[in-house]
Amino acid sequence: MSNLQYALKRLLQAVPVLLGVTSITFLLINAMPGDPVEVLLGPTASEELIAAATVKYGLDQPIHVRYVKYLIAVAQGDLGQSIHYGVPVTEKLMERLPVTLLLLASSFTFAVCVAIPLGIVSAKRRNRATDQFSRVFSLIGVSTPNFWIGLVLIIVFGYHLDVLPSNGLVMPTDPVGDVAGADSRLDVLVATAQSLVMPTIALGTLQMAAITRIERSSMLEVLGRDYITLARAFGFKETTILRRHAFRNAQLPVITIIGLQLTSALGGAVLTETVFNINGMGRLVIQAIRTQDYALIMGTTLFFGFMFVIGTLVVDLLYAVLDPRVSYEGDV
Repeated sequence: MSNLQYALKRLLQAVPVLLGVTSITFLLINAMPGDPVEVLLGPTASEELIAAATVKYGLDQPIHVRYVKYLIAVAQGDLGQSIHYGVPVTEKLMERLPVTLLLLASSFTFAVCVAIPLGIVSAKRRNRATDQFSRVFSLIGVSTPNFWIGLVLIIVFGYHLDVLPSNGLVMPTDPVGDVAGADSRLDVLVATAQSLVMPTIALGTLQMAAITRIERSSMLEVLGRDYITLARAFGFKETTILRRHAFRNAQLPVITIIGLQLTSALGGAVLTETVFNINGMGRLVIQAIRTQDYALIMGTTLFFGFMFVIGTLVVDLLYAVLDPRVSYEGDV
């Protein structure tokens, strides 16, 4: 089958996965102690008011009835109504989604742009000072929680040096008048870059360290193969060997780890956005759990599950792009 047919097949296979995520999440949130209506109305609300709100949000119905109704609504593109915010869940997701996507794109760009060159240099200079530094740096990176990195960055660069903002995230599309000290669109873009620096480092360090380790290992494996030895015997320059013969063949494991790191980045975004007070999907999840907003918890969980499925699919398709030997033509 063609790559397009393969992609469609994988998307269909993702439906049971998302159904399983939905079912487990639905059962878990309904097993949580407490009542979302009581959380919404407060401890002084009358029993009549609580009963009316319970009926309004359908919480008076049996769990299996609510589950079936929710699945039917999701199939129609309706993720329900947020109890806490009083707006459709889809509207709230679309409001917070650009913030999280910007943060994820920035952190992954940082991770890949640092990790791949560092891994290549580390493999090329194996057991030298550069390699030792890279290995120690990567070990520290994968061992350090992103929220701790964020707190250290805030203390150093936000408090003591006072050179970077440590609170919130300025979007490139924000109106000029809403950004402090901005007189033009260029000032807004500068403010966006400044507000992204610390969250990007905090969220991207783990991904960067993991990718560096895989890049180094993969490059070392490829550089030890016979065709690389033959290329050296023919007198090819080392830079030519690295660029034309080694680099591309070493990227399949790297692409795999980049796709898998998407899940840890989504989880890390929750803590990073909390530390830096960024109003993205991560903080939305925390707020939904605090207020026991069932529909919002379900909506954010489905979004994260969908992102993981799409990330895995993109990784599979990139295999065929990077390595001509990988083909899905024979898959059935």
